[in-house]
Amino acid sequence: MKEQAIILASASPRRRQLLEWAEVPFEVRVQATEENFPKALTPAEAAVYIARQKALAVRNQIAEHRVVLAADTVVVLDGVIIGKPKDEAQAISILSQLQGQTHEVITGVTIMKGEKELSFADVTQVTFHELTLEQIRYYIEKYQPYDKAGAYAIQEWIGVVGIKSIRGDFYNVMGLPVSRVVKALAEFLP
Repeated sequence: MKEQAIILASASPRRRQLLEWAEVPFEVRVQATEENFPKALTPAEAAVYIARQKALAVRNQIAEHRVVLAADTVVVLDGVIIGKPKDEAQAISILSQLQGQTHEVITGVTIMKGEKELSFADVTQVTFHELTLEQIRYYIEKYQPYDKAGAYAIQEWIGVVGIKSIRGDFYNVMGLPVSRVVKALAEFLP
């Protein structure tokens, strides 16, 4: 891959870390966007829609020859998107719903360069062990997962002790299906 830095349209420290691990040169530019979507969309379509809005907001601010990468991750239980918790009570409620269950983590990705665009969604199934209320409270108190879809991060304590299995890309659950993204970026970089 050439050394031209892509533009990462995300403030997520996890996405930055994954691109660093993949040795993809990038710089971060974030433009505030609403994370709303038309209600008729499936969860995968909603994740892609939000990622595309983030990419468009940044693309409109930069030179046409630059590549923009944006992503949005949603957690889905029984077909319903579970958002980010607003407070401790909501985080407890979300994790109480997820414990002992299998849910989907879907990351929508959009890559743009000028008028060229590629969007896709990657899905990973995650199954939690049964968790006690004490474990859930401990995790929330120590890790403050208020900026995380589904109220958890797989790379933190709860992922290490609470996840029974995953089917799909582990890094997708962290916020970016990085190997798929690297392959897709090859189409956009000279």
